[in-house]
Amino acid sequence: MQASDGTSRLARGHAERLSGPSEREPRLPAPSPQEEDGGRSRQGWLTAHPAWPLTALLVGYPLWWALGIADYMWILLAVPMLLRMIGWSMRGRPLRMPPGFGLWLLFLAWGFIGVVTLTLSAPGTVSSPVSHRIISWGIRTVSYFGLTIIFLYAGNLTEKELPRQKLAWLLGLIAIYATVLGIAGILAPSFQFSSPFLVVLPHSLQANTFVQASMHPGLSQVQNVFGTPNAQGRPKAPFDYTNAWGESLTITMPWLLFVCLRSGTRRRLRILGWSMLLLSIVGLLYSLNRGAWIAVGFAVVYLAVRLAARGRFGLLGGLVAVLALAVIIGIATPVHTIISLRLQNGKSDSIRSSLFVLSLQDGLSSPVLGYGDTRQQRGSPNSIAIGPSEVCQSCGQNSVGSTGQLTLLIVSTGFGGAALFYAFFAYGAWRYRRDATAYGMIGVLIILMSFIYTFTYDAVTAPLGLTLLAYALLWRNGRYVRELQQNAPPGLQPSPAPGRRALSNSGVVRPG
Repeated sequence: MQASDGTSRLARGHAERLSGPSEREPRLPAPSPQEEDGGRSRQGWLTAHPAWPLTALLVGYPLWWALGIADYMWILLAVPMLLRMIGWSMRGRPLRMPPGFGLWLLFLAWGFIGVVTLTLSAPGTVSSPVSHRIISWGIRTVSYFGLTIIFLYAGNLTEKELPRQKLAWLLGLIAIYATVLGIAGILAPSFQFSSPFLVVLPHSLQANTFVQASMHPGLSQVQNVFGTPNAQGRPKAPFDYTNAWGESLTITMPWLLFVCLRSGTRRRLRILGWSMLLLSIVGLLYSLNRGAWIAVGFAVVYLAVRLAARGRFGLLGGLVAVLALAVIIGIATPVHTIISLRLQNGKSDSIRSSLFVLSLQDGLSSPVLGYGDTRQQRGSPNSIAIGPSEVCQSCGQNSVGSTGQLTLLIVSTGFGGAALFYAFFAYGAWRYRRDATAYGMIGVLIILMSFIYTFTYDAVTAPLGLTLLAYALLWRNGRYVRELQQNAPPGLQPSPAPGRRALSNSGVVRPG
């Protein structure tokens, strides 16, 4: 009888470890010598710590931003990751591929082949130097390949080399950076400085608007959104643009909350999580990012439904309490006035709609491969002038394909490339839709949020990289759960309780 009770308790404990955010991770059998990078004891610190490129990228992000090279670090730090993976393959360690990776490889090939269309002219656009298009296409293509390497590397690291919770914490650090620097941007919107790398940059490149944004880091993007004499400072640090700030903050904050609010965490971590959430809400409201507001609303509804379905009413109550507090703050402060003014003043709406329609027209004129790169609009909704002037700074030559990742893909890779891009992420969300662990819920949420942002914001470097790292966590968690199930002692396989979900052999959670 005692043995039976002990077995029952062990089985219950084993099932609870698979149930969600509060699970304590049991140890899997030790990795093989190939998985531990055999010979690392002979090759020094860098070999003994294979996760260092990811750690350097995410922990050091404010430094890379201050130096003006944050977007390029996704490419530079992909090099040692690629070399490490080549070393793994040479030593017999197999490289795993994520679900649906063939779709992503086809998208990369599709975008690469698009170089042949760079010389073509798109309807409704003005001519531009082909050399500029080649540079833009090259940087974007290299960025895609760099992000792919980082994605594969993060997904192939073992639990011993980089625990999933540590990777979630590294992503949560980005939320902390964005929140703290976002509040600083509200308090000191005009603060900016020149990057040290600016002194070595050729003057011909310094005039580029994107180079100007990265080489002159600032806390806020100062814009006259309301049409009043005074411009508004919209938080953007540690990123180059407010839109990238809003998207990156909202897709990393769930990871921070997950790490800080897990059962058994210290009180300081819980205080950190709730305080960062409240401050981030203030920053998001003052950022005037309507796309981020919509995405946050979707995230709240999604998490509420998933938490209620799992019976996590404690976390659900905390989420409701924070939202109630945010509403009270909004009513008692000038925030409600800011929201009202933002909704009434959409100065960019006419330009965005015009560019979106033109992007669709250009996509239909070259539906297979697109045009390899963006183009410049001829005229604008404000004027038929070909280019901007002192009287009308927003007249003409707006970038066609700059009003969201969707239009960027349609113009640069055609409808074919856009279909492959979204099919990859849609397949991932569908594959893991029933993963009821915290990693599963948050990973799927972030992928779904990327579909919301695709209509408003570009996502080539940081936002796309952070989304792919969330996908890597989702992928690794599915593999971990599958291995955990396979290594469970005989007779202790978790069985579904009434109303619960059971693990399938594929590593996803299916109805029991």
